[in-house]
Amino acid sequence: MPTRTPALPEVGLVALVADEWNHRWQPRHQIISRLAQYFHVVWVNPPAHWTRVFDRLGGTRSDPPAAPPGFEAYSAEFWLPKFYGPAWLAKWTDRLRLEKSRDRLRRKGCQKIILYLWRPEFSYAMELLPADLTCYHMDDEYTFSSVEQPVLETERRLIETVGQVFINSQALMEKKSQFNPRTVQLPNGVDFAAFSTPVREPPDIAAIPHPRIGYSGWMKKQLDWDLLLHLAVKRPDWNFVFVGAVNQHEGLASWVSQLSSCRNVWFLGSKTTSEISAYPQHFDVCLMPYREDGYTKYIYPLKVHEYLASGRYTVGTPLPALKEFDGVVALPRSRDEWLAAIETGLGPRANSLEARRSRQQVARSYDWDTLVFRIASVMADRLGLPYSQVLQKLSLSSHAR
Repeated sequence: MPTRTPALPEVGLVALVADEWNHRWQPRHQIISRLAQYFHVVWVNPPAHWTRVFDRLGGTRSDPPAAPPGFEAYSAEFWLPKFYGPAWLAKWTDRLRLEKSRDRLRRKGCQKIILYLWRPEFSYAMELLPADLTCYHMDDEYTFSSVEQPVLETERRLIETVGQVFINSQALMEKKSQFNPRTVQLPNGVDFAAFSTPVREPPDIAAIPHPRIGYSGWMKKQLDWDLLLHLAVKRPDWNFVFVGAVNQHEGLASWVSQLSSCRNVWFLGSKTTSEISAYPQHFDVCLMPYREDGYTKYIYPLKVHEYLASGRYTVGTPLPALKEFDGVVALPRSRDEWLAAIETGLGPRANSLEARRSRQQVARSYDWDTLVFRIASVMADRLGLPYSQVLQKLSLSSHAR
């Protein structure tokens, strides 16, 4: 339902996120950019720490993704860096950055302001920027601990205080939704068109023989690298392809080095958001090989819908979020079961046109446009009947077409 002007131009949204707009896209990029169809949006880039402000002035930056109408990214002026002390200076600069973000919306005629927080550390904004609606979006377990941790006091207070909470996984819902009755579960989604539309093989994968067993996304410590090495050694006739940047996690370089020494393992390096969508459809089997621990039990892998949108057979660790897709995603437990599942994925039945379309049909219902409309509708409901009615009419007109 794209429009040149937001459907509710009198509503503005200030988004506080931990990433800059021009970094590799995450779910928050997909969601916040699409919300600009419904509200004027300001994405607030994290300010530079005061000790690094001159580094940012002199550094080079990548080209940002195309911004939709109604959207803009705000980078704080060099004289408004992030301070952590003294307290009065930190608070004053925090307030000024927030006010400048809000003023951009006011100049566009926004009478209602939504404050949209994506990390617990942004809870300070609740005190500094009056808003008509405050929202907290939880798309991760922000302790990032592999060992189960209780809910942090700062996060609990934030959840209790905001007007609306969005949570992406059922496991996080079970752990944290009791702190606020105004909590909605919204899963991760997919740019269905980008991952499902057939494209030519990228040159670097075209040279790799079939069968290709592939993973696309960040190389990170949460992957089961011991399992991956076992699979690669056990089946030298399969080519294991890894597409994406390697994180700086401790010990990860050693695993990448070990795997790279295998003649049937290929690391193709970092790709842009638009580039990486071309790869899964040229795998024979897609992998989601996560470790099972106190962190991964709460994640909702973004790539499950990306892989399904490609139509390819997918094998993953039986995490709570993936068990919902048992039947369209193979969820082996033992190493032997992993080998058997991949073998099945290489067979003709798994690659039939009917099987591919069935997977794509599941992914289609998780398209980001559909999910973001639900988020916008919840926000509009919280603002009041005049706003919710506008989006209801949009929904009705869309279905009528």
